[in-house]
Amino acid sequence: MATEATLNATLNSWAPRVLSVLRIVTGLELMQHGTAKFLGFPVVPALANASVTSLSGMAGVLELIGGALFTIGLFTRPVAFVLSGLLAAAYFIAHATRGFFPIVNSGELAVLYCFVFFYFVFAGPGPWSVDAAMRRDS
Repeated sequence: MATEATLNATLNSWAPRVLSVLRIVTGLELMQHGTAKFLGFPVVPALANASVTSLSGMAGVLELIGGALFTIGLFTRPVAFVLSGLLAAAYFIAHATRGFFPIVNSGELAVLYCFVFFYFVFAGPGPWSVDAAMRRDS
């Protein structure tokens, strides 16, 4: 039977890879908003035909391009910083006006995304990323 120290060592050794998995999943989830707005996939009638000049459209550009860069782990820290700001703005523009508590104003995802992206500003992309591959080649 594994001791607590052995279990902790095993879990700690996997932490960087799980960080990469969190980055990939988060990027793909955000990127869906951009693809729904501009590529029509998946089909979300409320997001269809977003104009690039609208707030939703400008957010869609960041969701699409930023989400793709974040997913592959390229320029992860600056992209995460921009996306964290995007989600903070989304919260205050689209949700906070409907009440203080995120559970009341349907802003839980915006807040969670904001802080997950903010975490990646400090944590970096993890080992399974273009950023890490470029560092290894240097």
